[in-house]
Amino acid sequence: MDIPTPERVSADWLTERLREAGHPAVEVRGFDATRIGTGQLGSCYRYALDRVGDESAPKSLIGKFPSDDPASRQTGVMLRNYRKEVGFYRDLQARMRMRTPRCYYAAIEGDGPEHVLLLEDLAPAEQGDQLAGCSPEVARAAVLQLPGLHAPTWCDESLKEIDWLGHPTEQTIQLGRALYSANLGPFLERFAPRLEKDEADVIARAADSQGPPFEPLGEVFSIVHVDYRLDNLLIDEREDPPRVTAVDWQSLTVGNPLADVAYFLGAGLQPEVRRPVEREIVEAYHAALCEAGVRGYAWERCWEDYRRGTFNGFAVTVVASVMVQQTERGDEMFTAMARRHARHALDLGADELFAG
Repeated sequence: MDIPTPERVSADWLTERLREAGHPAVEVRGFDATRIGTGQLGSCYRYALDRVGDESAPKSLIGKFPSDDPASRQTGVMLRNYRKEVGFYRDLQARMRMRTPRCYYAAIEGDGPEHVLLLEDLAPAEQGDQLAGCSPEVARAAVLQLPGLHAPTWCDESLKEIDWLGHPTEQTIQLGRALYSANLGPFLERFAPRLEKDEADVIARAADSQGPPFEPLGEVFSIVHVDYRLDNLLIDEREDPPRVTAVDWQSLTVGNPLADVAYFLGAGLQPEVRRPVEREIVEAYHAALCEAGVRGYAWERCWEDYRRGTFNGFAVTVVASVMVQQTERGDEMFTAMARRHARHALDLGADELFAG
């Protein structure tokens, strides 16, 4: 299996990948590589190609590799992040009706860390900014991409047979609770001074919850992105509505689909921006699910699942902030996420669900 490091990517290797992807006459004579993005678990490069022989071949590509940081690489292997992302592009992408980049090559050894993805370059679309947040228009466009992920896999029992995809079991729930509890102290030590008291309190109380976020898989489930937030979206606001494409599939699993909706709106919108628009956006998502063929999912159930989903951001924020390499921007991002997710749950009174 050909899994180069960034240093070993060559013009010949890129030529072979493009020929395998349907451009048999192309030749890459050379390229310029530029590191891009601020990922915590991976490193990405843009390859501007000097190619001849097929004008329909892409002029640039994105290469994705494991992080340079040993701790982040270890986390990516332990949580199967690398295996999940390669598995998405190899085995699941064709089923989806949401926008995702075309994949030209995907390879991994076991669960990694050695892996490589060669993806479509979606420039001039720009990565969303988790710190700045987004407008209601971008938020609505992003949420309305999610039925294209959820509806095609809605309550598909075969998903539970995909080992690397995973779904909540008693064992994984207890592991998730243990990880949350183990990282809660270091998280609060670093971030509590940046939070309001009620925000820090609700994050701490979640560790002992008998309800969300540590719950078994319910009767409503689908593939979920898990980390559906602005930093993992490429957005082209030249179009109306904005064109949104989902990337970074390192965390996907089987779970409640409204977790993705709540996670995005809670993290991506400042609370004062979110409050007046979130119900309408969730209603539009529910309508799109129904239009995509989902039956028997009442609006009242959808809204209740949305409230439960406000806690999914807690687990991601607490565990990831401690387990990946600490950076200044990372700390700013995790602070913003912690404040917004906590305020989201408090705004909706979702902490009443802690009792199960």
